[in-house]
Amino acid sequence: MATRFEVNFDGATLVGESGGFGMPVVFLHPGVADRRVWRSQMDALAGAGYHVVAYDRRGHGETVAPDEPFDHLVDLEAVLDQLGIHAAVFVGGSMGGALAIDFAIENPGRTIGLVLVGTAVSGEDEPDLPDDIAVILDAAEYAAERENWDGVNRIAAHMWLDGPLSHQGRVDGGVRDLFLEMNGTALRKGAELTLEDEREPAIDILSTITAPVLLMVGELDFPHIVDRHNELSDEFENAFAVVLEGTAHLPNLERPDLFNPLLLEFLSAVSGEVEE
Repeated sequence: MATRFEVNFDGATLVGESGGFGMPVVFLHPGVADRRVWRSQMDALAGAGYHVVAYDRRGHGETVAPDEPFDHLVDLEAVLDQLGIHAAVFVGGSMGGALAIDFAIENPGRTIGLVLVGTAVSGEDEPDLPDDIAVILDAAEYAAERENWDGVNRIAAHMWLDGPLSHQGRVDGGVRDLFLEMNGTALRKGAELTLEDEREPAIDILSTITAPVLLMVGELDFPHIVDRHNELSDEFENAFAVVLEGTAHLPNLERPDLFNPLLLEFLSAVSGEVEE
């Protein structure tokens, strides 16, 4: 069972949980979620003999932070240091994937491997979106300008959980309820943080990452994210890429039965390499 922890660092209280023993696996959540998005993976990996860690970044979940200059990368390093983790496999979704990439570039000796799920990449160009997706984004922007956060949240669930080209409500039940709760918190808290430091873009130096990489993306995700997934499989020196059918931006939440076996297989291969 995971144990809650707090890291008091640079004016913030970063809240997370950890459990299990063995090779460390650190989960970095997407911008539309918090650490709870990894519940199934945390349970599966802890039971399989790994030391699992997940925490809420500033602007998410239970973490509390003032509106002062900050860097998510520095926060991640502080969490690892307090927990006594020198090196780990980093599992990052979307913006969490971008953070994992940035960490691997800055800290190659602390990066055993990367699992990138519908990942973003710092420094990438703005996507050229199809008209039917641009209309949805315009609606979200209109609602945000009027601080209609419930409306923004519902639109976000359509885009990120269902998939922007899928019908609204494709994913329902407890998964949708959890998404709305996690992203609702992020919308409120994120609006209060305005001073994130800019980091050097990673987009042009991805080839410097030599650690093994597992790339996963849902086939119903934004088209530019699926395209990026395909391009990244050629950028990394040691990458394996998988498209998860019938899922969108959060395949680990939507279909853990598909996601978890692939993650465990990758970790088994990586842990064998570490032992050798």
